[in-house]
Amino acid sequence: MDEDAERVPTRRARVASYLGLERNVLIVSAAAFLLGMGEEFWKRFLPKYLEALGAGTLAIGLFGTTKDFFDAIYQYPGGWLADRFGRRKAFLSFIALASVGYLIYLLSPTWPYVFVGLATSMAWAGMASPAIFAVIGDALPREKRAMGFTLQSMLKRVPMTLAPLVGGAMIAAVGIKSGVRRGLFLTLILAGISALLVRAINIPIITGEPTRLRGVWRSFHHALKRLLISDIIIRTCEGMTEVLIILYVTDVIGVSVAQFGVLVAIQMATAIVVYIPAAKIADRIGRKPFVIATFACFALFPLAVMLSKGFGTLVIAFIIGGLREIGEPSRKAMIVDFAEPALRARTVGLYYLMRSLSITPAAAIGGLLWQLAPQTPFALASAIGLTGMFVFALTVEERYAS
Repeated sequence: MDEDAERVPTRRARVASYLGLERNVLIVSAAAFLLGMGEEFWKRFLPKYLEALGAGTLAIGLFGTTKDFFDAIYQYPGGWLADRFGRRKAFLSFIALASVGYLIYLLSPTWPYVFVGLATSMAWAGMASPAIFAVIGDALPREKRAMGFTLQSMLKRVPMTLAPLVGGAMIAAVGIKSGVRRGLFLTLILAGISALLVRAINIPIITGEPTRLRGVWRSFHHALKRLLISDIIIRTCEGMTEVLIILYVTDVIGVSVAQFGVLVAIQMATAIVVYIPAAKIADRIGRKPFVIATFACFALFPLAVMLSKGFGTLVIAFIIGGLREIGEPSRKAMIVDFAEPALRARTVGLYYLMRSLSITPAAAIGGLLWQLAPQTPFALASAIGLTGMFVFALTVEERYAS
């Protein structure tokens, strides 16, 4: 009788299994939560910070392009470090490099210094992503990975819901420069706590035959290559307007920076609400419908922002923006599913290297198109996004998206 009782899973164990709660996944998710909380105090307001430091719209667009460039070139090195030296050492390196960038942002007297800080602050966003993917792939079986990415995404986006409210309030109270700098100071503290957390990661290094970048590309499944193509198109849509949204919302429509923080919170809350049910349904019926829904919302978001007339209609637009996340755990799980275990982090790194390099010009193009009319980049981005959605729907077979 006692033996039977021991074999019956406890409620806590059932919940842990349902949510894919594995120790290493929890650690990296918690680190992403803390660093995300720190970055989101000021990240959404960086275009306004640059503007306050004397940058024009073209320079702000160039900043977005430079950010995408660093995000691109750091992906594969981040994956290589995670495969070569292990997940724990890689995360510690990424946090240290990013902290240098945060410090430069904090001390920047004029806008060109922010570009200098970008070179190292992107170490977390660019290099850590392949390692996080790899930890979820290492620690969870295939049928639990979508839920694992859901947990990671939720803990990543809770700060995106709460921190912009705090950041917007700080900016409203003390001004854009002082508000952003206070947020950066808090980020440095949270980075130190994150470094202590990731020291507890315990995943052995998976060894394999030495493989160069070309060999990693050859290991890509053809369905993964097609997903990559459609993803590049979709992220071009996003990149063309991402750094311009706060300018459009505040300078063209006329809402306050604090109200923009509320809109971001609404967007992230929407994402969090749909994550778990979407992941569980995707595990049952397949991932393709959810990826298509995600890509559709990517296309509609800039259009909805462009058509908004005030705060009320912007709420609807930012709910659509939140629904962009409905299929993101499914898309990420597809990438990990196709990766060979010994090449897992490098596969993710190469995928994102190619994606991010391809979209690098998008923000600068958006800044140039803004000169014609603020609505122009938003309309073109929406058309590009719809193209990406149809490319995915028509080229990636259902059997490879399940």
